[in-house]
Amino acid sequence: MLRVIARLDIKSPNLIKGVRLEGLRVIGDPAQRAIEYFEQGIDEILYMDIVASLYGRNHLTELLEHTAKNVFVPITVGGGIRSVEDALNILRAGADKVAINTAAIENPQLISQLANVIGKQSVVVSIEAKKMPSGSWQAFTDNGRGQTGLDVMTWAQDAERLGCGELLITSVDREGTRKGFDHELIQQVKDCVSIPVIASGGFSEPSDLNENFPLHDGGIAIADAFHFDRYQVKDVKERLHFLGYKIRNDELQQAIA
Repeated sequence: MLRVIARLDIKSPNLIKGVRLEGLRVIGDPAQRAIEYFEQGIDEILYMDIVASLYGRNHLTELLEHTAKNVFVPITVGGGIRSVEDALNILRAGADKVAINTAAIENPQLISQLANVIGKQSVVVSIEAKKMPSGSWQAFTDNGRGQTGLDVMTWAQDAERLGCGELLITSVDREGTRKGFDHELIQQVKDCVSIPVIASGGFSEPSDLNENFPLHDGGIAIADAFHFDRYQVKDVKERLHFLGYKIRNDELQQAIA
């Protein structure tokens, strides 16, 4: 089953969007957008606090509590989660899953600790990937600015071994460019792990999803196309239905009604 996920990057109280994770601009109220996407038939909501690592804590508790009262699909939250207690606080506020990046790289055992306490199904490792001149991909932090020296494929395998339930792979090179998902990156990650992969970065239009798209389960995270009302959830689900993807029937019926 391929899930359609609305990605909302948050800075303070605002929904923001940039290109290659830079040049961020305010574009709306994240809570209201989450409700709109839920009403359109979205499968999941992904909130990413993009400045949380800078301040050392996540600031989305109030937003989460409000969203959880009005949105009844799984919610994943990332940014600034550095401990089991941080994760538990986020889950108590209404999230279903937590996404970790910087903290996991600094302390890989955090992945195992989280999996043991909240269950691996609730642990997402977020990887910001940039292609190097050598042709390999390196994992980055801090919205694509912090080099780690870690090979993306090696890190993806390590994250799975340590106990995460799925991977969020963001192509920094494609993010916000409307050039389509990086098929090569996603294919290579998919080939080296057995857990679900979520593709993020670059979605332009439903035709990006074709017979050559590397994922048949996991998820696709979409931001720009939804935020600027270029497409609605039903447009993406109609395309997936046309291609023969397995998706939730009740949500499909809602999306294409």
